[in-house]
Parts: sequence; C-alpha cells; structure tokens
Amino acid sequence: MRFRPCIDIHNGKVKQIVGGSLVDLDNQATENFVAEQEASFFAKLYRDANLYGGHIVLLNPQTSEYYEASKAQAFEALREYPGGLQIGGGITADNAMTFITAGASHVIVTSYAFSDGQISYSNIKKLSDTVGRERLVLDLSCRKKDDGYYIVTDRWQKFTQTKITEETLQELAKYCDEFLIHAVDVEGKASGIETELVQILASYDGIPITYAGGVGSLVDLLLLKEIGKNKIDVTVGSALDLFGGVLKYEEVQKACENPLPNVGDKGYT
Repeated sequence: MRFRPCIDIHNGKVKQIVGGSLVDLDNQATENFVAEQEASFFAKLYRDANLYGGHIVLLNPQTSEYYEASKAQAFEALREYPGGLQIGGGITADNAMTFITAGASHVIVTSYAFSDGQISYSNIKKLSDTVGRERLVLDLSCRKKDDGYYIVTDRWQKFTQTKITEETLQELAKYCDEFLIHAVDVEGKASGIETELVQILASYDGIPITYAGGVGSLVDLLLLKEIGKNKIDVTVGSALDLFGGVLKYEEVQKACENPLPNVGDKGYT
C-alpha cells in the first residue's frame, strides 16, 4: 500500500472540505481546513519526500469565477514537481494535453467519462487516444445507494447508473492506467473508511487503485491495508497534520510502507 498525497484546490486556495457538501451554487463547500501556503509548497514537500503519484483536484467548475485562480495554483504545483503529480477537475479531450504539457503525469477524469448517467465509451476512448492510456486515470468516486456504491459525477453531486463492481473495474481498466476512488459519503469526515467499498475494490486484481475517504487514524490505515489486501493505495486529507488534522505526515508514510502487523496479536483498538 502506497501513500498518495493530495492537493485539493477550491476558490484559488488549497483546502480540505467535506466532500458531500460541495455545490456549484455560489462556489460553496463546508471547509475543514484552508491552507496559508500555496499549492507549490505542498508539491515541493511531496517531491522532496519522493512521493510519486499524488493528485491535484480542481474543485471549481470551469464556469466558476474562481476557476482560473484555482488552475493557476495547480500549474504552479505542476511546475514545482513535474511528472510527479496527477491532476483532475474539468478534464476533457480538448484540454487534457494542456495539463500534460504543464507537467502532470496523468489526467484524472470523471464527468467527461459519463453522459446522462451512463458510461460514455466514445469520450473515454477519445481521451485515451489523446493522452495515451498510460496517462489516464478514471475517477470512479462513489456514494452508497440502495444495493451498492454508484459512481457520482459533477463534483460528486450527480448519481450515475454505474455501480462499482469487479466487472465494472475490469471493463474500464482497458482504457486507463489507474483508478482513483473517493468514498464520498465519508470524504473529509475522518470518521472511518467504507469497509464494504474496500472489500469490493479488493476483489479486483488489475491496475492500481487509490482509495480516499474517512481515514482518521492509524487504525483506519491498518484496517484498509488488511481488508484491501495491501494492494490498494491511499490518500489522507483532512486527518493529516499538514491540513490541520491529528495524523502526522511522516507516520502515515511509515504506516503505508511497513508490513501489515499481526492483527491477532495487536488488534484494532
């Protein structure tokens, strides 16, 4: 399990928010933390620690008055750590190469990959052809509804009809290099991981998956490592001391890198 750091940008500031609170109207979100530092500060920190494969997420839509400010922050981070960070938020086949040229290792896509609640294979193929499958990450962030977890789009506000299953992952892996999956219902809450979702993800053997959402303690990291069979990478946001949380940045790195402890001896307490 690898630690994948993050830089979430909203209204031109690096922030941690409660995921389910994000709405486009008046650029609103419930904030857990607003950084004093620029995005480039965090990019340099991750670069110096040799943490590869973290992600930048632009949380404003392109129609927002704050989009250009958020994008400028992202570009500064990419210049600080070229080739080391992925980027998502409003990515399409038309603008994807702009972010690759700016230094992103991968582009991350959700909304563009869906249309009217269904997977848009034409858009996915177009994007994969544009940047190359090896530079594409599909963000399959999801929320619990009825009998399972369904992918949500448009800054996690709209449900699609696509359910997270092993079959879904197998099919979509043909077009991308990685998956990024936020458990939106617990995103930003540091209230514990979505174990049922992690079990579904652990049933899949294929391209890398990064899980985000609910990690609030080292116990949560160990539980994710165990249930995820030590093959699912993790992002920690609001709970990290960099963003005002209680988990020390260095300890999180070590917990991800170290072998899984004997659960029977130590337990999760």
